[in-house]
Amino acid sequence: MIGQQETDYRMYKLILFDLGGVLVEFTGIDPLIALSRNTLTKDTARRFWLESPWVNKLETGRCSTEEFAAGIITELKLSLTIDEFIREFVSWEKGPYPGALELLDSLNSYFKLACLTNNNEIHWRTLNDICQIQKKFFRCYVSYIMGMMKPDKIVFEYVLNDMKLKGEQVLFFDDNPENVNAARSLNIDAYCVKGVSDVIKVLKEKNILT
Repeated sequence: MIGQQETDYRMYKLILFDLGGVLVEFTGIDPLIALSRNTLTKDTARRFWLESPWVNKLETGRCSTEEFAAGIITELKLSLTIDEFIREFVSWEKGPYPGALELLDSLNSYFKLACLTNNNEIHWRTLNDICQIQKKFFRCYVSYIMGMMKPDKIVFEYVLNDMKLKGEQVLFFDDNPENVNAARSLNIDAYCVKGVSDVIKVLKEKNILT
């Protein structure tokens, strides 16, 4: 149930969601560690995904899935063929967490919702095949379509300009602190969360949900 404090409605004109790790189960970190034969830790695997030039190319639409697979295989010295890696890669997208779609439905009557996701064509297509998540949002800002990705500050500036909003009018949820810090630099009210329960906790603290 949405809270009834008018200040919450006036303050936020948009609730902006990252997807993987927030609303959607993306299991890429653990499989990446396994593929690397445990040469990566959870933190180094997370950092690798944020910083790898091949991930950047794929998620900004500047290379094919096959080129990406070949690059990652070389970068991590993996004992896989390109086809084997792509099959693994596709399987990392698991779909929405329990309660995620219902939460979006409950918010949709009161707020404009958007997603801002570092994502690639193959996972975005897989996710929408699973649950048509793009239909839950007023806008979908997807990195491979935009040609830029978080935590670059210009991504958040793009969203604010496109929605004609000030930072303080946006409530943002992401599971990576780097992205949260970039958003906060533009006065976006940003929170680092892990999963739907963390999102709900923040919404309750703000009396948006009761």
